Amino acid sequence: MTATGTRSAFHKDQFWMRGEQPPGRVVRDEGKGVWNVYGWEECRQVLGDPEVFSSDLSVLVPEDKRQVLPGNLTTTDPPEHTQLRRLVSGVFTRGVVAALEPRIKELTHELLRDVEPGGTFDLVDTLAHPLPVIVIAELLGVPAEDRGLFREWVGKLLENNQAFSTGEETPELIAQREETMRQIGNLSGYLREHVESRRTAPREDLLTRLVEAEVDGTRLSTTEAVNFAFVLLVAGHITTTMLLGNTMLCLDANPDAMRAVREDRGRIPTAIEESLRLYSPLTVLRRVTTRPTRLGDAQLDTHQVVMAWTAAASRDERRFTAPHVFDLDRENPAHLAFGRGAHFCMGAPLARLEGRLALEILLDRFPGLRRDPDREPEFMPAGHVMGVETLHLLT
Repeated sequence: MTATGTRSAFHKDQFWMRGEQPPGRVVRDEGKGVWNVYGWEECRQVLGDPEVFSSDLSVLVPEDKRQVLPGNLTTTDPPEHTQLRRLVSGVFTRGVVAALEPRIKELTHELLRDVEPGGTFDLVDTLAHPLPVIVIAELLGVPAEDRGLFREWVGKLLENNQAFSTGEETPELIAQREETMRQIGNLSGYLREHVESRRTAPREDLLTRLVEAEVDGTRLSTTEAVNFAFVLLVAGHITTTMLLGNTMLCLDANPDAMRAVREDRGRIPTAIEESLRLYSPLTVLRRVTTRPTRLGDAQLDTHQVVMAWTAAASRDERRFTAPHVFDLDRENPAHLAFGRGAHFCMGAPLARLEGRLALEILLDRFPGLRRDPDREPEFMPAGHVMGVETLHLLT
């Protein structure tokens, strides 16, 4: 199969990476006071060494102004992170996730029930958003019918969480952070009610497991359980939503690849991995140095903010041949879309399963599925995520 060109119809300015080479592998942004890391090996080094590159950025904030989020997997380092992760690691093993296949198939068919052949529908609104939300909501034990609230809160959270700076405070940055905290408060307050209810009325769900779990003989506090559930709910659906939309865009823009997956559904997982490489749903991960260190050609001091641009790293020409091309026959499509090391996304097996099953069912139901040329996709506005908000398809 011959890979097709990169300048396809869905290359919009909203995508952070549009085919340009970054100006260097490790670049200092003096205005924001951060280091931007674009290289493959350099990003792997940052993500794979939590002792030097910590996830706890609260050390940069004066103690009296720190907003500590106990139980938040994304802002803790080993060994605390390892202990917290172990609490739910059994929920996301390949065997447990595989057992969800019948339910995921059932939900996919239900969500597509009203889509008529020969018509048009929005993939995100109809399937890519509700499917993973319902799955993670059912695992947690919160009402899936509240997914409209989740979408509103998470959407605003992503939209207002674009900027990070250790430089001069601006009214825009302050307003963004205030709005972010409001959305965190909305979702956290919602989850707190459910967590507190599990203490008096336990159920067979993940929230109850969090409430009853112990770390070193001590149970999680309500705040810890809420923050833990917060991360699972947000990360548990947003990645799959973008993964499914991005893969559909890639296939639609590459007719040879679309033809290949139609003829052999066993190639869908490869298409998903290449899509994750080319359009990583989360484009950047933040870390802070704990001591002076060398990174590429740069020397970093202690307490330096490092922005590991995984989307750029997965297009590093030193690592990938024709890195800006969607190539279903790529020999090694390894990517950093799910992170690396201690913080590797524990929900990756679930996201991959949801994406594979959804694509299989879509192609089964609609053999001529393609993007509606009269309705341009709308892209998420946040610079640290890469995906569509709307994607109209013809059936």
